[in-house]
Amino acid sequence: MSLSKFFVLRVLHQRPMHGYEVVQAVERTTGGCCSPTEGTIYPMLNDFEANGLLTAQLETVQGRERKVYTLTGRGREAFRVAVQAWLQATDCILASRAASEAADPDARDGCC
Repeated sequence: MSLSKFFVLRVLHQRPMHGYEVVQAVERTTGGCCSPTEGTIYPMLNDFEANGLLTAQLETVQGRERKVYTLTGRGREAFRVAVQAWLQATDCILASRAASEAADPDARDGCC
């Protein structure tokens, strides 16, 4: 699962939101590192809905309709699995970094 998809599930795990709220919450959660656009967020939300990871319900606010997205049980499970997968990937990256630093102590000065 891509990080963008992971962060969308993560913010929806907190509470139901409409699309623009999802964009704002992902930006806030990642400190601006991940900033999905409307062109990427809505296809992703539609895909999640089609795969049963979330439901969408129309809500009218000040005369305007918007979809509010809520994670399903299947979506919560997908998030849990994604958390485990990203933790394993992070462990692998950290181990690779440690091995690289052990092999080349001067590598510690840089980012990688």
